[in-house]
Amino acid sequence: MKFNVNSQILALLFSVLGTFFSGNAQTLSKETIVIETKLGKMKLKLYEETPLHKANFLKLVKESFYDSLLFHRVINNFMIQGGDHLSKRAKPLDSLGHGDIGYTIPAEFNEKIFHTKGKLCAARESDDINPKFESSASQFYIVMGKKRTLEDLKKYEDRINKTHFTNCAREFMKSEEGKNLKTLYNKLKNENKTDSSDLVNKLIEEKIQSIHLKAPLYKFSDAQIKAYTEAGGTPHLDGSYTVFGEVISGLEVIDKIAQVKTDKRDRPLSDIRMKIFIEK
Repeated sequence: MKFNVNSQILALLFSVLGTFFSGNAQTLSKETIVIETKLGKMKLKLYEETPLHKANFLKLVKESFYDSLLFHRVINNFMIQGGDHLSKRAKPLDSLGHGDIGYTIPAEFNEKIFHTKGKLCAARESDDINPKFESSASQFYIVMGKKRTLEDLKKYEDRINKTHFTNCAREFMKSEEGKNLKTLYNKLKNENKTDSSDLVNKLIEEKIQSIHLKAPLYKFSDAQIKAYTEAGGTPHLDGSYTVFGEVISGLEVIDKIAQVKTDKRDRPLSDIRMKIFIEK
């Protein structure tokens, strides 16, 4: 028996089934992004769940913004990074990674999207000057990572919770109460009133701890544990950097780029330029 099925419906069916069987909880964009390099070609899909990042990336790609830019930061078993507009005409010893284009993108975190191998993610400034975790408008990285053990994941949980405590401390000390307590502590310290200054310091620590514990301690979900022990990735970046797409073809190109020789600033010794466009 023969069935006449509309090609668009059939394509949609295969897309849904592919998402189901791959365990991917994201909705992939209709657009396919192609990144060409001298070491090969990668094809990517963006996520509908991160609309701000998707729209911005498509805009830059359509403007040919990325053409001739470098993968300027490469760390084996971690990630490959590019998108600094200053890299287009950079000389061999130039420091890269600080170029921006005048705006940032609000974070779009999704607890179902993990930093597994092949994920497309937005780079950003560090926590101390970027407490809202806003993304660079142009710089991105693609995860390489590696398979993790349960012991690895426990260490990363501790690291994430420690970072959260540090961020809470930073924000509290910027507050009026924090500034006043710090001033009092310094005054008592300068007057050699050790017992009193210790009490103030203990009070500061208790205030920070109470803020820290308002949020539950970070724990990897069963889905994350499965993903990182089987597929690998960079689990300590979850919830801190926006993941907005994934490589659907050409994962081996990530490995090729990640294994090139680099200088002490992780810049490849031989330039790896990119060309990014939307597949027709």
